[in-house]
Amino acid sequence: MATGSDERYLTTAEVARRLGVKTETVYAYASRGMLRSVRLPGRRGSFFAQAEVEEFVARGRDERQPSGAVERIRTELTLLDDDRLSYRGHLATDLAASHGFESVATLLWTGELPDHEPFPTDVPLVDTVRVALAALPDTARTTDRFKVATAVLGATDPLRFDLSERAVVRVGRRLIGVLADALPGPAGDGDRIAQRLAGKLGDRPVDPALLDLALVLLADHDLAVSTVAVRVAASARAHPYAAVSAGLGAVDGQYHGVASTLAYRFLRDAADDPLGALAERQRTGGVPGFGHRIYRERDPRADALFTALRRHDNAREVLAVVDAVTPGAGTFPNVDLALAALMHAFGLRPDAGEAIFALARCAGWLAHAIEEYREPGLRFRPVGVYTGERPRR
Repeated sequence: MATGSDERYLTTAEVARRLGVKTETVYAYASRGMLRSVRLPGRRGSFFAQAEVEEFVARGRDERQPSGAVERIRTELTLLDDDRLSYRGHLATDLAASHGFESVATLLWTGELPDHEPFPTDVPLVDTVRVALAALPDTARTTDRFKVATAVLGATDPLRFDLSERAVVRVGRRLIGVLADALPGPAGDGDRIAQRLAGKLGDRPVDPALLDLALVLLADHDLAVSTVAVRVAASARAHPYAAVSAGLGAVDGQYHGVASTLAYRFLRDAADDPLGALAERQRTGGVPGFGHRIYRERDPRADALFTALRRHDNAREVLAVVDAVTPGAGTFPNVDLALAALMHAFGLRPDAGEAIFALARCAGWLAHAIEEYREPGLRFRPVGVYTGERPRR
């Protein structure tokens, strides 16, 4: 076989090291025609063109079936099975009917389901966060305010690198309490997070019981993209505030946290022309608030929230719109549509659904961070398949 003078060749031993196999395996690849060996003048043994070896490596990587996940992540937190959602063995819909958000957050963090234990109110810390939030423009969304508040809380906590369960639970109670209290708007009556948040999402307060229900139903959802971001950050031993910041960054993506805002706009348009709004969304790629990648026939979170909304006169008009568009959507309504209906029923801001989602998910994110801190550090290292130009040797 002719060889080019500028081509580099590897010995059998070098190929074996490059492939991570034994030399016998390299000979087996050659005998099956998967690699071509050559003889070089004046040198003993078999040699292999480096370019061909690298192509073999890349081809082997490309032929692996992608799993869609960085690795199998074992978790005791949330199970999605048979169109049901459960937290640590409890159906989320049952928990939402019997326990408040604070109790469910504690269940996710510790495995214990206590009676109501209010998250603390820290007035000096809230004032510090509000000073930082005052620098934001009026156009800043509520989730933007959450990002700034989380960064401030992390910077002011000298014990933020304590990654023990006890410390992360402390952070969770502190963080969620301040996020609710620091937002502009009137403070509600009561010590529950839903009560403290109820008057801060729109022109008039939302029913705290409905808000509490939504917070419980949205507290966790297994390994959603934002939760994976949190676990990757926790794997690097980022402190809990930084891990939550990673989740907030992922929530900002158009395929994740903003879904309720798109559903809100859809219901707004559908109130004037249900069939026209439905046809327009179908023509441009899909109807917001319908269907789900995980659930097959129903979203249990949407069912629970819609059931509760139907007991409120405020929701009568928007639920009539939901009922008008659902038959033509071709699939079931999901929790984003239910959140959008809640927003319309109580005149909440268009971004209120994103805020409810992000605040609720802080509970699940920190529960996953607690789990990840128990695992070996830096365990997420996907293998890249290089497709660019290779340097000459």
